[in-house]
Amino acid sequence: MRVVVAEDLYLLRDGMVRLIEAYGHEVVATAATGPETLDALLTWRPDVALVDVRMPPTQSDEGLRAALAARRQLPGLPVLILSQYVEQLYARELLADGAGGTGYFLKESVFDADQFIDALQRVADGGTAMDPAVIARLLAGGSSNRRLGGLTERERSVLALMAEGWSNQAIGRRLFLSDSAISKYTTSMFGKLGITDDSDSNRRVLAVLAYLNKT
Repeated sequence: MRVVVAEDLYLLRDGMVRLIEAYGHEVVATAATGPETLDALLTWRPDVALVDVRMPPTQSDEGLRAALAARRQLPGLPVLILSQYVEQLYARELLADGAGGTGYFLKESVFDADQFIDALQRVADGGTAMDPAVIARLLAGGSSNRRLGGLTERERSVLALMAEGWSNQAIGRRLFLSDSAISKYTTSMFGKLGITDDSDSNRRVLAVLAYLNKT
């Protein structure tokens, strides 16, 4: 993967660069401010961007806004947000455009290098990688979605794990269910949510957006 790392803290930025490169991937550029982030994303057009939310010059939401601005110019640009904060409005906008891979992790939730690189790869491949804590915050700040009311408890469990970015096989292992059972649950869930896209990857993203009350 070709990766752009946007993080204003030098030690953390350098640590992420070393980790990504240790797994055989290439960090093509780094950025320490919002404007630098936008410039790096548009210049390098990476396979995936790893972006902090709060960056100079104001330490508010420059990183996330730079990622959104880049995706408007480069539709489908995969972005994984790694932050200490959940910025609900912009996070929902990032997820709601439905284009390309998206992910959002809290720094405090990343305990394992393999987990981190796996999430980065899933986003680069066009999937989702959502921290359960981020999902909880987004749901708490969202409006109700009546279509979700028709899902069974098991279907909701499958959808919650899907929102985190797990494959059907991984979901089956976590719920102690067979691959065929998970396939049946997801097919039923897609039907109840009115998702008819032919692409399974697109259907998964649309289902996640429904789960986050944005469709």
